[in-house]
Amino acid sequence: MRYGLILAGATIQDQIDAARLAEARGFHSVWVTEFFNQNGFVRLAAVAAQTKRVQLGTGIAYAFMRTPLLAASAAMDIDELSGGRMILGLGSGTRSMNEKWYSVPFEHPPAPRMREAVRLVRAVFAAKDGGGLSFEGKYYNVSIPQFRRAGAARPTIPIYVAAVNRGMIRAAAAEADGLVGHPIYSRKYIQDVVLPELAGTRCEPAIYVITAVSDDREQARREARAQIAFYYSTRLYHSVLEPHGWQSIGEEIAQAFRKGDWKAMSAAVPDEMIDAIAATGTPDEVRDRLQQWEGLSDHLLLYSPSVGMSAERIQENVTAIAETALAPESAG
Repeated sequence: MRYGLILAGATIQDQIDAARLAEARGFHSVWVTEFFNQNGFVRLAAVAAQTKRVQLGTGIAYAFMRTPLLAASAAMDIDELSGGRMILGLGSGTRSMNEKWYSVPFEHPPAPRMREAVRLVRAVFAAKDGGGLSFEGKYYNVSIPQFRRAGAARPTIPIYVAAVNRGMIRAAAAEADGLVGHPIYSRKYIQDVVLPELAGTRCEPAIYVITAVSDDREQARREARAQIAFYYSTRLYHSVLEPHGWQSIGEEIAQAFRKGDWKAMSAAVPDEMIDAIAATGTPDEVRDRLQQWEGLSDHLLLYSPSVGMSAERIQENVTAIAETALAPESAG
């Protein structure tokens, strides 16, 4: 099983430091996230310049807040800078993110637009040697007769699509090289919903796993519990609860969120939900628990909780994850 590390540090230097540690420890990949105050491509370029071997992913970059041409050109720049180590992970974001953060209209369902965006990104990669770029679709139309892109590191770059619900899972299966599984995925949801949709396709699952490492087991569980509660405040993610029959728990969390009762939100998350979604505990316990994803994904993206945590604790946990995941004899 290959491990990726989500670079959850607050500063660019934090992320560079964590990436270099992960590379030294033998991680397969490192990934940056994107938010209203962080540009994923800029941060990943900084990480690329300070690493040598580890694969580099956007986990994810927003697909609709920038055009596919901008995403493709950024990916090609980082691929050149890194000597061919880039993985372009794209996600739609929620309606609120699109409309309230970036003033971009959001069409529902987003999956058809995502499919077309991926096809356009592939067209950009294919046009690198010259001859122009022409694309006509429902959402995107591009005509650049003079298009070419010198210095590309590879003929193409892997494209992964983030997905929660079936529509986007199917979009990933149809168009992408990989699926970025949301941190809220349970193992049962992966087994019952995700893998059947990916069967027979080239699309590989790269699954986020909320990971909290501490000698104080209860601290680690509190951190994971708060992160899970935060995600389930959004009803968009409640489909993951259905295979477990946990819909009422999701509703309880959502209602507590509307009241601003963060304590009640966390209290609503049962221990069995933490165990189904996250890996928590001492270093040895976390290393053992990650084996429960064996057979569900060959590429786990280990992700520190952040809700209610200080920047120092987040970075401490990211470092602990990098030092923990691989058995000592496997570390670089």
